[in-house]
Amino acid sequence: MSTGVVSHASPYIIQQDYPAYTEEQHSVWAELVGHMLPELERHAAREYLDGFEIIGLQNDRLPNLASISARLAPRTGWNSTPVSGFLPAPAFFEMLATRRFPTTTWLRSRDSLEYTPEPDIFHDVFGHVPMHAHAVFADFLEHYGRVCASVADARVLEKLGRLFWYTVEFGVIRQRGEIKVYGSGLISSHGECRNVMDGHCAIREFALDEVVNTPVKVDELHKELFAVSSFDQIYEAMHEAERRASCNCL
Repeated sequence: MSTGVVSHASPYIIQQDYPAYTEEQHSVWAELVGHMLPELERHAAREYLDGFEIIGLQNDRLPNLASISARLAPRTGWNSTPVSGFLPAPAFFEMLATRRFPTTTWLRSRDSLEYTPEPDIFHDVFGHVPMHAHAVFADFLEHYGRVCASVADARVLEKLGRLFWYTVEFGVIRQRGEIKVYGSGLISSHGECRNVMDGHCAIREFALDEVVNTPVKVDELHKELFAVSSFDQIYEAMHEAERRASCNCL
């Protein structure tokens, strides 16, 4: 279990009532996983697929967050902490800084399989949490939370938000000459993943300056994304972003 005070986040932390999930909800989870996993076995980063196995995700049953956290804790110290819903920025950054990933417990309905306007447990766990088993990515994510928690300038936070968006949410990586997905928005959305794999999205080489100066558009499929060559690259980019943020030159 992660340690550290989470005063901003504490009002949002809840318990997951796992027995309350219905068979219909487990069936919806199974349909979502069955739709995405064959695609991801071909197009996801190896680190994501390894993480899927490490945290013990099941294809046909909703995830038990306590069980996932028990697997993650000895590996990277991360914890999937159930929360009531959307968190304000200070609470979100605080949780990341203490290696607690805020995880919603509700699941989209069958008539919203492809898209939900706010994150659910499929996006949060299936999309995000397997990468938390990777040591370098796990360190990057904690560092991101610590830096953002210390920044008050809204302009700097917006630029740091773009770094998060183009890595954690919509990150791609070049592995053995091929583009692979690892960002949760690509992992958990068939449409976004196909948009990349079918060549409708330009893939540019990851560079911090390019990333933090590329505005985020949430209402359309991406037209360009940024490929890293390794996860060390985003870890190093976060340290450079911290240096620039400290002198207000990001």
